[in-house]
Amino acid sequence: MLIGFITIYLSINLLIGWWASKKISSTEDFVLAGRGLSFGLSSMVTFATWFGSETMMGAPTEFINHGILGVIEEPFGAALCLILVGVFYARIFYRLNILTFCDYFKIRFGGAAEYVSAILMVPSYFGWIAAQLIAMGTVLEVILGWPLATGIWVSAALVMTYTLMGGMWSVSITDFFHNILLIIGLVILVVILVNKTGGLQPVLAQTPTGFFRPIPHEFTWLSSAEYFTAWITVGLGSIPQQDIFQRVMASKDEDTAVKSSITAGVLYISVAFLPLLIALIAKYLHPELMAKDQRMIIPNMVIEHTSTFMQILFFGALISAVLSTTSGAILAPASVIGENLVKPHFPRITDQQLLLTIRVSVVLVTFSSIWMATARQNIFELVGESSAFSLVSLFVPLTVGLYWKKANALGCIASMTLGFGTWFVCNFVYETIIPASLVGLLVSFIAIFVGSYIPIYTKKI
Repeated sequence: MLIGFITIYLSINLLIGWWASKKISSTEDFVLAGRGLSFGLSSMVTFATWFGSETMMGAPTEFINHGILGVIEEPFGAALCLILVGVFYARIFYRLNILTFCDYFKIRFGGAAEYVSAILMVPSYFGWIAAQLIAMGTVLEVILGWPLATGIWVSAALVMTYTLMGGMWSVSITDFFHNILLIIGLVILVVILVNKTGGLQPVLAQTPTGFFRPIPHEFTWLSSAEYFTAWITVGLGSIPQQDIFQRVMASKDEDTAVKSSITAGVLYISVAFLPLLIALIAKYLHPELMAKDQRMIIPNMVIEHTSTFMQILFFGALISAVLSTTSGAILAPASVIGENLVKPHFPRITDQQLLLTIRVSVVLVTFSSIWMATARQNIFELVGESSAFSLVSLFVPLTVGLYWKKANALGCIASMTLGFGTWFVCNFVYETIIPASLVGLLVSFIAIFVGSYIPIYTKKI
């Protein structure tokens, strides 16, 4: 019965995708839902940016092993990102009337900066999408007993079809309903589990001293660097990412874009605590689960402690929410490929040809992400690396370009390339004691000022 109803649930998603495809007549409809989302839809679709694998499977594992300090990056950093986007970025970008972040780099710094930013942005999504595919594969492994690799391939085929049909319209509409159902399911599950433990007091009593401490016990140079990096990896690194941009810019006006982003951030930090609490209760009720695959803690608790109806509600909503998150994540780099890598080489390309190019790019991005999902399995690490990728290459030139008039193309490109190159070397070639993301960010920051002042200094000489 569970399998049958979830199959029906997912079929409804595909029908919604098919219905949404009828609303698409242009590239803007496909990428930004025609800039027509109301406050409610825009808030929910922005909230759903991360409400998927890392929230339900990655962060709970880190929380029960490391406490609050283990989840600074997610969900605290993620919520910070959405609030900062609403306060400092949404209004400016909405007024520019552009499709992608890379369009901004073209307007502000020229075609070369647009091309470099696109080259750096596209691969940053492969790890993010891979994390979502692993999550869906894991859920299918629990429900159906399929091997993880099979679940990944089936999930990828489903989400690719879903994305090709409806674009941002299907993502927006389904996100609204999926996340309401998922939040209801999480609240009911928490109530059921708290009743079984006789309240929260015995659960909290089992936690070690300092488990809920939000700051390090001592601030050495290394601990301070690691703590700061945890806040900024997603908190700042995800600001220059296309999926967030598309969700916020799909709003019907700039005030809605600002308010929905801030609302989504506040909602996210509130709701994301529910999976953490469920994981903590699971450790109390079933300590034997800690020796098994900890990604499955919440799915196992649903199967163990809820009725078939609740399982249908929860797993259907969970799979659908991750499906929508993945769809938006696939659509983002595909949009960049079409708009910023292909279109500049074909100035006479029609809007329908561009739309076809983006849809072909969806297929290419999906297969690249499948390869990464089968090669690596740690959801939390994949998400962190994805955000670090854009933190060290795109955040500084984006922000400095908005707020410092003297920033120029040389400084922008130097910031992108040197920041990314430094991070790559420190992360994969010669590992440094200080987090590679922090080193890369510092180099990126220095590079944009040095690069921007070189032409000024040369002119004076």
